[in-house]
Amino acid sequence: MTIIGLVAVVLLINGVFMGQFLTTNFANSKDQERSLQKMAYKVSADLSLHREDIHYITAVAELLDAQDAAVLSLNSRFEDSLPPASGTQVPKLQAFDLFGKDKLEQVLQGGTFPSIYYDPQSGKRFLAVAVPQREKNTETINGVIILYQAQIALDYTQAYFQNLFVIAGVIGFLLTTLFAFFLSSRITQPLLQMKKAADFITLGEYKNRVPVTSSDEIGELAVAFNHMTGRLDETIHALNHQKEHLSSVLRSMTDAVITLDADGRLLLANPQGEKLVAEWSEIGWDQAGGDEGATVPQPLQPLFEEVVKGNKDMISNIHVRNNVYSVVMAPLYSPEGLRGTVAVLRNVTEEHRLDKLRKDFVANVSHELRTPLSMLQGYSEALLDDIAATPEERRELAQVIHDESLRMGRLVKDLLDLARMEAGHIELSFREFELEPLIQRVHRKFSALCKDRGLALKLEMPAEPITLYLADEDRLEQVLTNLLDNAVRHTPSGSWIGIGVSQAGGRKNEIVQIEIQDGGQGIPREDLPYIFERFYKADKARTRGPSGGTGLGLAIVKNIVDAHQGTISAESELGEGTTFTIKLPNKHV
Repeated sequence: MTIIGLVAVVLLINGVFMGQFLTTNFANSKDQERSLQKMAYKVSADLSLHREDIHYITAVAELLDAQDAAVLSLNSRFEDSLPPASGTQVPKLQAFDLFGKDKLEQVLQGGTFPSIYYDPQSGKRFLAVAVPQREKNTETINGVIILYQAQIALDYTQAYFQNLFVIAGVIGFLLTTLFAFFLSSRITQPLLQMKKAADFITLGEYKNRVPVTSSDEIGELAVAFNHMTGRLDETIHALNHQKEHLSSVLRSMTDAVITLDADGRLLLANPQGEKLVAEWSEIGWDQAGGDEGATVPQPLQPLFEEVVKGNKDMISNIHVRNNVYSVVMAPLYSPEGLRGTVAVLRNVTEEHRLDKLRKDFVANVSHELRTPLSMLQGYSEALLDDIAATPEERRELAQVIHDESLRMGRLVKDLLDLARMEAGHIELSFREFELEPLIQRVHRKFSALCKDRGLALKLEMPAEPITLYLADEDRLEQVLTNLLDNAVRHTPSGSWIGIGVSQAGGRKNEIVQIEIQDGGQGIPREDLPYIFERFYKADKARTRGPSGGTGLGLAIVKNIVDAHQGTISAESELGEGTTFTIKLPNKHV
């Protein structure tokens, strides 16, 4: 409304000035035209009476010159019939400069015409009137009288109007400039400040506020903008807090979380999920084309298709190489429909392995106990039924019952030892001792047994004595006993068994190496990774030799060696024998 009012005032002022000018100019022009026309008729009548009087004509010319006017007298052929006047200030104009021939001919017919002419030489504008000239005392027209006068009043009015218009323009410009500054301070500047604040908001500066400088609509807009910014700041802060909380939860989760869109592209994953996807992407899956980074990971493909197709949660176990993962996958929805899926993966390889070990353990223990129990039951029933007729037969049955009971006792003892070791409750007594007496003691223990079996027992010791600074002598003796017992049971008569001791680890000899070799039947290469598992022998054949091995010896050996921070490995070829190598760290404390 202010802008409209200002424009209206400016137009009103210009209209007033223009109206005054037109009114004044039109009135002056009409008055001068009527006055000049009357004067032309008067001059025409007088000239018709005094055409021959030179003094009269001169007097008329001087009188007209005093009023910036002049007269032309034309005959019927449009020739000037008056003698030229001398000493006049009004320039001598030609009749055809003022009027055209057609107009002059109409004047000869009795018409009257006005005309305005601008003289370029004098720079003046002249108002001219052409009237007919009649003969003396008759109505006969014999010529044309042209009277012209300078328009001095009109020029003055025009100059006055120009001055007024310039003044009005300057006033209008000043008012417009002042109003522009007013708009800049009252309207434009607050809007620019709001735009600047909006730019800061797009950059994440939600605490920026707009100063409120007025109580009008612009001020109310600034208040509403500040309120909106405050609420936006609170909302963004709450969202960031929730996002950080969710990110912290996802980062702290040991399970892998993977989010996929409806097309199977990876949207989001926690660090464990990213690591798992990266590991799977390095596997050369047997699939046709496709960008590994933009499609569903191959192990999740079947489960993903079932979840997308059925729109329901799915739980499954997947096997990737030697690992087992428990997967819970659920669909994600949006107002438009299915947006994708989220999968939570947990590595249950150890749980799967333990469950398998539990099942195998139950099966193996059941098998190991079934045989001696069956024999105990059978032979005891034979004794009760007096099947053995002689004392020798009864003694033989009792001996079998006694041997099987000893076998069951060894099995239970080994199971208890292994259970304590795997639970971390193994009791070790670390101390410093010489290794050679231990080796010699074990060698003597098996020398008689090997001689009875027809085996040669070899021993190789270094020239310098070896001292173990931190080891359990009794447990190491148990390790060597179990290994030599296995070697004796699996080596045929006429072959050999060897014990070798050496040091390695550079100049400081920080590793003690013990090797148990035999020339027995050997172990298949594909079975070597599993020989240290419980009841390994039971997995391959449900029979035991005459010595009644429990199948737990190598598992106990590995647990004892691991408790010493050492390693044990086996090398074997079928028909060529087996070598067990024990490496124990031996740093001086």
